[in-house]
Amino acid sequence: MHVSQGRNAGLWLALVSAFAFGGSGVAAKPLIEAGLDPLHVVWLRVTGATLVMLPVVLRHRALLLRRPGLLLGFGLLGVAGVQTLYFAAISRIPVGVAILVEFLGPALLLGWVRFVQRKAVSKAAAIGVVLAVGGMAAVVEVWSGLAFDPLGLALAFGAACCQVSYFVLADHGSDGDDAPDPVAVIAYGLTIGAVVLTAVSRPWSMDWSVLTRQAALGETDVPAILLVGWVVLVATVLAYLTGVVAVRRLSPQVAGVVACLEAVVGTVFAWVLLGEHLGTPQVVGGTLVLAGAFVAQTAKKQGTSTVVASGSPVDMGAAALVRQASVVERDAAGR
Repeated sequence: MHVSQGRNAGLWLALVSAFAFGGSGVAAKPLIEAGLDPLHVVWLRVTGATLVMLPVVLRHRALLLRRPGLLLGFGLLGVAGVQTLYFAAISRIPVGVAILVEFLGPALLLGWVRFVQRKAVSKAAAIGVVLAVGGMAAVVEVWSGLAFDPLGLALAFGAACCQVSYFVLADHGSDGDDAPDPVAVIAYGLTIGAVVLTAVSRPWSMDWSVLTRQAALGETDVPAILLVGWVVLVATVLAYLTGVVAVRRLSPQVAGVVACLEAVVGTVFAWVLLGEHLGTPQVVGGTLVLAGAFVAQTAKKQGTSTVVASGSPVDMGAAALVRQASVVERDAAGR
């Protein structure tokens, strides 16, 4: 009974996390269109979340010396790299297209395992890759020479690559009896990301007056500071923390499958709130991408666990990343 209740609670938390993460781009894009540089929006998001998570950093002060590579990798790639490239991408292409491009992450990760590490992957996982890549070709309408801004697509693809880099880094030192607390990994990653972004984005040059004005959320004007609060508190802090607890209550593969909803939520929110209507090729292609991510996520090899983690590369919970990246290696090696 208690186990069932725990799983139900975990499922609801995973859904909350997916919805919270899925709304990040929709809240960020109006800020960018109101005059803020994408880097400055990322800095506001990461720095604001860092301040909220600062007590966790202070509590786990020794973690930076124990796992410097993992924390730096998560901070530089999983936070600064992914979010900067994603927010830069949505300044040039629709939110739905950007998040679907990033769902190539599972396919790219399997490619890393197969061709770089030269380890076997299951046939089902390979089918998932084919579906995802074929769906992405439809999303960008490759037959017409790309229907969207090439630089925007390249930025979204770069965000997906950063996600894969974090998967690879997270596998090293994330297993064993002394594995770090995933909440602490999130807190340190945000802190490191904030420091890096402060140096790169130079927030002192930001047009702070934008935060005192209204921003256009579709046809509705809302206070810009309200959108910042949503991005920081809901789409970052709440999303990460509920994702962590969900993975602890659910199996990683179930949490990963639920995370597929992030792309759906992000696309629907952009459609309803921003008026970014996707054409038939994008809807069909997006369905194939998500189907490929689902197949890759649930593929099994020799009765082992899931082969690859899924979820939004921009916002996937660190707990899922830390735990599932090691699963990729164990399954690919057939152990």
